[in-house]
Amino acid sequence: MSGDNRRANRVHRFRPSFITQSDDALPDYMNLMGMICSMCSLMLKVKWCAWIAIFAALVGFANSRVSEDTKQVLSSFMLSISAVVVTYMQNPAPMTIPFMQ
Repeated sequence: MSGDNRRANRVHRFRPSFITQSDDALPDYMNLMGMICSMCSLMLKVKWCAWIAIFAALVGFANSRVSEDTKQVLSSFMLSISAVVVTYMQNPAPMTIPFMQ
């Protein structure tokens, strides 16, 4: 009874399984939405659409992964900022929200 009760043939070395991240498409969708809203704002001169583009670009940047290419995120962000600047340069009056009037 004083012998070792452990069975050496049943011992298995622990190998951690690598957890893969699921493909979260939110940053891609938000960057796309930011670019679409920016282009609509630039062409239609809609200020609230430019602000939505900035918000979408910020959400896309906040949710992007480190391994992701930053060129698309940066271009979406810069396009949305330029949309706000251009719309306010063309019409410096304060923004009016159409459904709040």
